[in-house]
Amino acid sequence: MGDTISDALSAIMIAENINKKECLVKRSSKLLLNVLGIIKANGYINDFRVVSRLRGSVLVSLSGKINKIGSIRPRFPCKVTEYESYEKMFLPASGFGFIIVSTSEGLMTHADAKNKNLGGTLIAYFY
Repeated sequence: MGDTISDALSAIMIAENINKKECLVKRSSKLLLNVLGIIKANGYINDFRVVSRLRGSVLVSLSGKINKIGSIRPRFPCKVTEYESYEKMFLPASGFGFIIVSTSEGLMTHADAKNKNLGGTLIAYFY
């Protein structure tokens, strides 16, 4: 029982590896729901919904497109000029995959943050 985001993304990665169509995440938070929203917007999961009968659980519908997903711990602060070095660290190639960044304007991908010239704190990555 550690970090909510790490636990959820690990459960999703395990479910993807064994070709499950759905994954039940036992604990959730607003930050996790925002992260899942970004992953869904980029087409890596089909949908997710909060299960009301199980308090704090989220049912994630998987599409089979995730190669790797994980949280970034410790949460590194990052300037706009440093995104390339973190891309090399967490992503397999430039322009392939996304890093989720918490900025002053909310959560977004590193590509959106670069376009808006915003730095932030690194939260997770997926490709």
